[in-house]
Amino acid sequence: MAAAAADAEPAAASAVRAPGRKRRRMTVVGSADEYEETGSLGHGAYGVVFKARHRVTGQTVAIKRLPGGDPAALLREASLLERACASGGGNPFVVGFHGVIGDRDQEPTTSGTDLCLVMECVGPSLDSVLQQHRRARLPEPTLRAAMRQLLTGVAKMHASRIVHRDIKPQNILVGDDHGQSVLKLCDFGLAVSTSEPTPSEPVGTLWYQAPEMLLEEEDYDSQIDTWALGCIMAELINTGRPLFQGCYDVGQLCAIFDVLGVPDDSTWPGFSSTTFATVVMPELDMQRSSNLRELFPDTKLSEEGFQVLSGLLTCNPEKRLTAAAALKHPWFAKVDDALKLPKKEEVTSSSSPLPKKRRMHAVMCV
Repeated sequence: MAAAAADAEPAAASAVRAPGRKRRRMTVVGSADEYEETGSLGHGAYGVVFKARHRVTGQTVAIKRLPGGDPAALLREASLLERACASGGGNPFVVGFHGVIGDRDQEPTTSGTDLCLVMECVGPSLDSVLQQHRRARLPEPTLRAAMRQLLTGVAKMHASRIVHRDIKPQNILVGDDHGQSVLKLCDFGLAVSTSEPTPSEPVGTLWYQAPEMLLEEEDYDSQIDTWALGCIMAELINTGRPLFQGCYDVGQLCAIFDVLGVPDDSTWPGFSSTTFATVVMPELDMQRSSNLRELFPDTKLSEEGFQVLSGLLTCNPEKRLTAAAALKHPWFAKVDDALKLPKKEEVTSSSSPLPKKRRMHAVMCV
């Protein structure tokens, strides 16, 4: 990962660290007035991302600012993103992290501090590429290459005890590496560390939420990410159409079970005691068998490829394929697949420019 340009570290940088944790210094990225905003890359509930160019070096970066300027939330995201980038000796399938910048005149622990994440600028989202080429069907070798990259990135991330919790095509960027596409996970705003207690409430984007999260099971784990990868694999085969499109938690569960069949205690112990099984199911006529193969026949996906898809889209998280286990499947035995996704012209705008004439300094993170 290329480090952001900076000639020297400021003499008096502030520090933020958790009690009992060793302080870690982040890369100095300079001042905001050293960057020229060239476009808007994304707006959402969890942040605004701008594309910017360093005025001297010409280096292009992505800069994320959280709405309301919550420094604790941004520093937490920075820490998890930094760990994900470094996982397994380096993770080429996670967006590169350059550092955190903040207003020199304020301490980074105060609520008014304007902190920003500075990251690698990769390219358009996988969602925007798929939407622009909805009629283009991916050959199976291209699908396999895409899933190998995504599963490798997630396996490395999970090995570092990080759960993303919001994997979806909008949070996957498509970059270019010497003429071949590279997929990179981004937006770690909802990520958590499994070394801390995991909340049970559903988070993320409904169409990619795993059944155990929708059922509000306690202590869901990294398997929610592999479920999301199964949803994305189906979407890649379906030329950009999500497989499960429900409304609210109950509707999403119905959409899932309408394809995969309703579980029972033999396939998912304890399912019959859930509120969905005891309250909702008696009012509905729900099918018990899966029709996933009918939706993805061998004309669309080979038997080995289908085994990976169905393994990722297994309702019981205890039986669901992990990312590491999926990569060992015979479907991935062929290693010379090249990933070349259709290109998309990037659209930029000039809204909400970065603040100019503010001196910035690097801060430290846990």
